[in-house]
Amino acid sequence: MTAELHPSRRRWLTAFAGMAMIGAAMPVAAQTAWPSKPVRIVVPFAPGGTTDILARAVAPELSKVFGQSFIVDNRAGAGGNLGADIVAKSAPDGYTLLMGTVGTHGINKSLYSRMPYDPQKDFAPITLVAGVPNVMVMNTEKAKALGINTVPDFIKYAKAHPGQLNMASSGNGTSIHLAGELFKTMTGTFMTHIPYTGSGPAMLGMISGTVDVMFDNLPSSMAQIKGGKLKAFAVTSSQRSAAMPDLPTIEEAAKLKGFEASSWFGLLAPAGTPPEIVLRIQQETAKALNLPNIKEKLLAQGAIPSGNTPQEFAALIDAEIKKWAPVVKASGARVD
Repeated sequence: MTAELHPSRRRWLTAFAGMAMIGAAMPVAAQTAWPSKPVRIVVPFAPGGTTDILARAVAPELSKVFGQSFIVDNRAGAGGNLGADIVAKSAPDGYTLLMGTVGTHGINKSLYSRMPYDPQKDFAPITLVAGVPNVMVMNTEKAKALGINTVPDFIKYAKAHPGQLNMASSGNGTSIHLAGELFKTMTGTFMTHIPYTGSGPAMLGMISGTVDVMFDNLPSSMAQIKGGKLKAFAVTSSQRSAAMPDLPTIEEAAKLKGFEASSWFGLLAPAGTPPEIVLRIQQETAKALNLPNIKEKLLAQGAIPSGNTPQEFAALIDAEIKKWAPVVKASGARVD
């Protein structure tokens, strides 16, 4: 014989069963407030480069707003593909994000014969964080020793000494690499490409004089340019940079009509991440980028803050894939 439940306990169990049924019908994201644990921002390059600089600029602000740590995790390799693939294959729960680049989401699809992820299908774009020009730089002492003071000087020297100069980059397929390939194609010069695992390691090679030239992202070169260790010749964008207005564009300096190779960086989540989480991150990132101290810091480094909508960022990615495909083909660059 089964003992009869007390009326108050029967009511409690009935109410609990009803709540359980409602909870089972609700999405996981709705059952547990996001974020309830630290969030990881994967940077697919080594520390010290612009991707890393921008991730570390927004992470503390997001930590303040959401009350959880946003941790920067550097996973360099394969021109950014290694880190991007980690995020593409992560759970779409808002706890693993990517600081993607024009390389990982604009160039690599045309450059690599085999891609471990699809830059459009495997990600949920959140927001463009910033756009930056690249800058053509040399070790100051080396440039002086070789008598190179301008872009035309560099082209003249490279043509007179074919194969004697090498070109550093933050990795195969990055905008730094492709800017150099475009320069080689348009000037008829040849330089051996030396890929590093990020701008930071490549910069160490530049400062030590191990490598000769780099078309680096302006923010990661700015301090060395101002400190006199690097000589800047020109920016690779179609317009001059507000951070260094006296520096000409490569198009101006070398009369290379149509030369343009800028970079951009943005946050993405794995495809399938709840739209409400994507929107919250976008809105708070946009607010952070608008804070006077953050905005002024980025502008001073040559970066132009954005914070656009997920839809606008998705449209940019689509457009950039189409833009870079013919550039990669024309340059002859290919990674198997």
